[in-house]
Amino acid sequence: MNHTAPAGIDLDGVSRYFATHVPGGDVPLTVTLISGGRSNLTYRVAAGERAWVLRRPPLGHVLPTAHDMAREYRVITALWGTGVPVPRTVALCEDNAVNGAPFYVMDFVDGVIIADEIPAGFAQTFEERQAISRGLIETLVKLHAVDYNAVGLGDFGRPDGYLERQVRRWSEQWDRSETRPLPEIRELIRRLREAIPESPLPTIVHGDYRLGNMILDRANAGEVSAILDWEMCTLGDPLSDLGYTLCYWGQLGDDASYGAATATTHVTREPGFFTRAELVGYYGKLSGRDVSNIEFYQVLATYKLAVICEGIHARFLAGETVGEGFEGYGERTEMLIRSALEIADGGADPKLRGLS
Repeated sequence: MNHTAPAGIDLDGVSRYFATHVPGGDVPLTVTLISGGRSNLTYRVAAGERAWVLRRPPLGHVLPTAHDMAREYRVITALWGTGVPVPRTVALCEDNAVNGAPFYVMDFVDGVIIADEIPAGFAQTFEERQAISRGLIETLVKLHAVDYNAVGLGDFGRPDGYLERQVRRWSEQWDRSETRPLPEIRELIRRLREAIPESPLPTIVHGDYRLGNMILDRANAGEVSAILDWEMCTLGDPLSDLGYTLCYWGQLGDDASYGAATATTHVTREPGFFTRAELVGYYGKLSGRDVSNIEFYQVLATYKLAVICEGIHARFLAGETVGEGFEGYGERTEMLIRSALEIADGGADPKLRGLS
């Protein structure tokens, strides 16, 4: 047996677990890290021609995290067979003795993930990029059409008051992270509180829905093979997913500094990709939901990203970050706040524009 494995994997413990809980897993395993960072860690577990994905919490967690893994596993399992593209789940391990933290196993889905750039040879035509744009929205509409009670997720969140809680919780997070006075954030929070719209009927909300969190079919760029990273999933206002998607969707004419603050936005500036207005219009057409107040949701998502950046900036100033590339997060925070206010200024709701 190969006893070398990346950090976060006890290969002996994981191998014993696979042998007894994963069909076809009673063979020597090779584990490689697919993605790490501040979210849950993702590994590819291979055995000959077979491959699975193992997800576990980040290293260094001191609080019980079985609930996090169980939530991800539960929602992906519930969505299997609904038409929403997700990997097939295989097993959930909540025994910390096996690998030092809870984890779950799902099938490996092959395909293309567009991260910082479009891989060479993929989606090179105008038509293929149009297809990706349509596939992104069509898949989101499918997710929001799932009857969460029918798939056993009726207790998965508290949809009533979702938007108000979002504004309040991120405001509290700002108070914990603030490194210097920024009057603009207070004005932004004030406007959001005043302009909270009436939500449509609640749906499953992914919470991190964007191009970089989906696997696309290698031969058919417009086909979404799987949606990834369900750790923020809950029940709430479906338009919050659309607003979040827009934050990571760049278009021609965007300020260059905006792309620096929101990764991958430069990708969708290429010819063929929908504009943000076209994404919104297509979602409204397919879902039947009123999207006339989408600016609120885009402002909310940009505000959340600004708070996240400030938290990273605070950790950088405290010497708690590891590696390079963290020195610009303070500027990103300020840029995102300005961007959120600019979007608000162009909104249809006078309250969002700061007019009482």
